[in-house]
Amino acid sequence: MTDPAAVARLTEDLTAGLKTGDLEDFYRDLHRHPELSFQEHRTAARLAARLRAAGFTVTEGVGRTGVVGVLANGDGPVVWLRGDMDALPVREATGLPYASTVDGVMHACGHDCHVTWLAGAAEALAAGRAAWSGTLVAVGQPAEEAGGGAGVMAADGVHARFPYPDVVFGQHVVPGRTGCYSHTPGLIMSASDGVEVVVPGVGGHGSRPESTVDPVVTAAHIVTRLQTVVSREVAAKDSAVLTVGQFHAGTKSNIIPAEARLALNLRSQDDRVRERILTAVRRIVEGECQAAGCPVPPDITVVPGYPNTVNDAALDREIAAVHRELFGADSVFDFGPEMGSEDFSLLAPPGVPYDYWYVTSTPHEVWETVPGETDAERFGNVPDNHSPFFAPDLSVLAPGVRTLVSAALSRLTA
Repeated sequence: MTDPAAVARLTEDLTAGLKTGDLEDFYRDLHRHPELSFQEHRTAARLAARLRAAGFTVTEGVGRTGVVGVLANGDGPVVWLRGDMDALPVREATGLPYASTVDGVMHACGHDCHVTWLAGAAEALAAGRAAWSGTLVAVGQPAEEAGGGAGVMAADGVHARFPYPDVVFGQHVVPGRTGCYSHTPGLIMSASDGVEVVVPGVGGHGSRPESTVDPVVTAAHIVTRLQTVVSREVAAKDSAVLTVGQFHAGTKSNIIPAEARLALNLRSQDDRVRERILTAVRRIVEGECQAAGCPVPPDITVVPGYPNTVNDAALDREIAAVHRELFGADSVFDFGPEMGSEDFSLLAPPGVPYDYWYVTSTPHEVWETVPGETDAERFGNVPDNHSPFFAPDLSVLAPGVRTLVSAALSRLTA
């Protein structure tokens, strides 16, 4: 059993010399130069350089653009720390002096924080290696946002090519008053699936709709009908989200197109609920197309995305206890399962325990001025991940390093 107080003291010793100015400079550089999924060449090179300088044996190009650094330090457990590296196709609107210099691309989900935390934790643990024994593996993961980078790394043999993990740790920056750390034992994030739908029609001139089968109207009926799936076919006790994120049809206002395309996103926390929703989607799409007289059946393709993220409950409780010792009892809370999704769990081989938590990052001056009398009300009114206004406070960089360092030390042999 981990001694939370002892781990916290050792963490404070190993991170006492953190150079916050250096961390901030590194973070600002990453933020200025965001890269999309599987395009993280510059980011990967920057991370790899810091790991090498700290004494890690580094391999680049794992899972296309991933980075793996290994620091063998005697007998003991193998601990993996993960930081994802990719940005989003979002045009930044923060007005920050270090805002993105890449038009239409932004670190709107905070992965620049994650890379900074990973680099800082790896350096602190390497500098303090006399205090622990085991093997530390730092994983810079590509393409969390769109490409399933963790799965690609696994397919590229990351578990066979590098020391096999005894435990895997990760964390994510989120909105909320700075100085809080959310731990959830068990289910913490939902599964995600995509559904691509092609609605067939009969195209023609806009002046003669009677000679066509308009797929735009059919698709519009489908979109409207889909809004009843969660509200009328999923039990109130179950959590699910069904979103129509894309609707594409037509090229000109006076042309009725021959097809319309929809892209759906499904979030679920239970396999039975997932199957019920997918069955309803198929029934609705096929039924509306039949009612409209479409010339052929619709094409419906389910694109599996990410599985549920389920923390090892005992491990999460231990790491939460360590973080309470580090940051204060009131700083750690259980936010509960959420509908967001991640591929982090794919980095942990079956049977290997993992733990994933959140670090809040909204500047106090912002938090105190947003509408709402309670923290829960304010939470819904601050810029969230994927917002063009998302801007984590720089004060979270050093604590985010300490959360990772302390998690690693909880398992590495003293």
